[in-house]
Amino acid sequence: MAGIYVHIPFCKQACTYCDFHFSTSLKLADRVIDAMVTEIKLRRDEIKSPLKTIYFGGGTPGILEVSQIEKLLKAIQTHFDVHPDVEFTLENNPDDTTQLKCQGWADLGVNRLSIGIQSFSDWHLSWMNRAHNAAEAKMSIQNAIYSGITNLNIDLIYGIPGMRKESWEENLSKAVDLGVKHISAYCLTVEPGTVLGHLVNKGEEKPVDDEAASEQFEFMVDFLEKHGIKQYEVSNFAVPGSESRHNSAYWAGAAYTAIGPSAHGFTGHYRYWNIANNARYCQAIESNKLPQTVENLSRDERYNEFVMTGLRTTKGIDLERIKTNFNVDLRREFEAKMKQIIEDGSAKIENNILSLTKKGMFLADGIAADFFILEHEN
Repeated sequence: MAGIYVHIPFCKQACTYCDFHFSTSLKLADRVIDAMVTEIKLRRDEIKSPLKTIYFGGGTPGILEVSQIEKLLKAIQTHFDVHPDVEFTLENNPDDTTQLKCQGWADLGVNRLSIGIQSFSDWHLSWMNRAHNAAEAKMSIQNAIYSGITNLNIDLIYGIPGMRKESWEENLSKAVDLGVKHISAYCLTVEPGTVLGHLVNKGEEKPVDDEAASEQFEFMVDFLEKHGIKQYEVSNFAVPGSESRHNSAYWAGAAYTAIGPSAHGFTGHYRYWNIANNARYCQAIESNKLPQTVENLSRDERYNEFVMTGLRTTKGIDLERIKTNFNVDLRREFEAKMKQIIEDGSAKIENNILSLTKKGMFLADGIAADFFILEHEN
């Protein structure tokens, strides 16, 4: 499934937990948008098949003017073949999700919104230094639906120090009551260099309670399942039929083109990422040069990525496909590990598919890493 990812490198604020370091100023916006239009033209030969997904992420794409979004979209439509049934996703924050903007996005063909709600609790939003409040979070969903964009994802965060089960349940209940079809729920992490990281290091904030976060994760899986919202990836839950096509293609290892400062793309054989600095990105593009770093992936690196992304999904990984594509027999080469995670209830094998259980999903990345092949072992 061919797709294109457009990275908007602007954000209005730095959240307590966020390590987003790009420019918060919009002074460069028009120049960056023009450079991104040129990059779209430069990358027009990367994908020949029709685009089935267009994803505007960031940063905060919602802070751009609708006309700037339209300019980028027209460039994509000019230089790429776009499938009539394309999934067009736009990330945005509640305080940018006004009725006027939602209608403008809908008129452009945006048919899926991903809204950074994070929480329906004013206390938690204030603690996270978010610009919106709980009332605006609710209103953003209503504005989107009113405009005709009913395929919605919202981001929620659990594992916040001091968060009680009742508060987490209230967050999930409000999402269900508002008719949200897709939820991306992430456990709070303490990243170095963030405000939260400094406060935890100084002892002024509590670290994430892993046991409480695990309990909240398991509660969420059961709660959403009861309301018809099924887990299909570690952090992603959807009403059947509303799964993100773009992200699902990424987890399946599909190629996609990436546009914009710091954007990461994948051709199927190598990865590339653009320079993060906005001004230097513009200078390179204006000289008709792609400001990218390329990483050619070895067979073992592609195998590791396949295992990592596959085990994060409820579909799991096909052991026969791994043997055919990568010449790795997991049953033989990782016999002890395989036996351990099955006996402790973290994983199961059915029809030659290895997948993680609800218990294993919370530890998916660590379990997957145990099946990695390290380069120095060859």
